[in-house]
Amino acid sequence: MANLKIGRLIFRSMLKKPATLMYPAVPRKWAEHTRGFIEIDIDNCIFCGICSRKCPTDAITVDKKEKRWSIERMGCIQCSCCVELCPKDCLANIAGYTSPDMEKVVDSFVKQDAPAPETPVSEMEE
Repeated sequence: MANLKIGRLIFRSMLKKPATLMYPAVPRKWAEHTRGFIEIDIDNCIFCGICSRKCPTDAITVDKKEKRWSIERMGCIQCSCCVELCPKDCLANIAGYTSPDMEKVVDSFVKQDAPAPETPVSEMEE
């Protein structure tokens, strides 16, 4: 009797689709409200530090003098608190996960100053 139950289970398994995805070949589809890793548009950032002060894990560091914004990826819990409070909307949650690594990763972004506009050189009269 047990052999008959096992045989039916094997036969049903052969006719069904696999329960898992072939991950590298078939990319994962993220749900609409999935929180992912934090991304910044550094050109719009005013370095106010609100995101740093409201981060519950202190994963974000803002240096206004050096115009540097950094995040410790393994310390971030993707709570989206910084994204909601950013006054310039320069932070966003991107669907996906932080790449696994053996070491803690700190991503730093530095805002480059815009180059000074060149002054037109007047032609010298001879």
